[in-house]
Amino acid sequence: MGCEVYTDLDEALKAKGRVYKLDLNLKPITKKQYPKLSSLKDLLALRMRGNGITTYPENFNQLNYLAYFASYNNSLTAFPTNLKTFFNLEYLELQNTAIDSIPAEIVYLQKLRSFKFGNTDDTLRLPTTLKYIKNLKDISVENVIMDSLPKEIFKVQSLNFLYLSHTNTHFLTKHFERLQNLEVFILENNPITKIPSEIYMAKKLRMISFRNNKITTIPETITELKELALLDLRGNPIEQEEIDKLKALLPDCQIKF
Repeated sequence: MGCEVYTDLDEALKAKGRVYKLDLNLKPITKKQYPKLSSLKDLLALRMRGNGITTYPENFNQLNYLAYFASYNNSLTAFPTNLKTFFNLEYLELQNTAIDSIPAEIVYLQKLRSFKFGNTDDTLRLPTTLKYIKNLKDISVENVIMDSLPKEIFKVQSLNFLYLSHTNTHFLTKHFERLQNLEVFILENNPITKIPSEIYMAKKLRMISFRNNKITTIPETITELKELALLDLRGNPIEQEEIDKLKALLPDCQIKF
């Protein structure tokens, strides 16, 4: 595979060889240029940032080889249509868009490994079909509104990494037994006050961060997480007595207060 990363759409369109990687960072795209992007049918990776676009290019679904697609600071209002055609997509990043829901059709992205979404300042709706994406290992969501941690995420049994920040999450579901592959759980900058005692059921957890919440106590069942190496509790109103107890209960775990 060619290693050259094109950073200009005109240059990519004029290239004599195949174009595999295109990174359009803070470059406005003209109406004349934009439809031609879909002619780069060998694209494997496409990243767009601050291009002043609100829609996908015409015939976007013809980019069947895309394994990585990212859009930052573009006011896209929806996911691409006909997601079935993106059967090779493994990494999807959508930040600072106008999208407020994830379609059920995301299930067609069966190779999807990593999904990063955020900065919409709107209520996010998650589909029940997430659990059927068998290769999904990484979910990162930030700066959206989710009153509770959606049960849809807890049904993604392949999940290895979960990051939620500034999601207005008040409540954690207790169904940690479903996350048997979860190793990293980051829930930061939210009004969470209580951690369910069932957290110990996610047996592979090795790193947990609850930074900047409203937690006052941690359930003693956390001592059953034998792989836990780091527990970050900075920015929570935890009293010294609770801190001393945790240090005694978790002597082999680095605890940050």
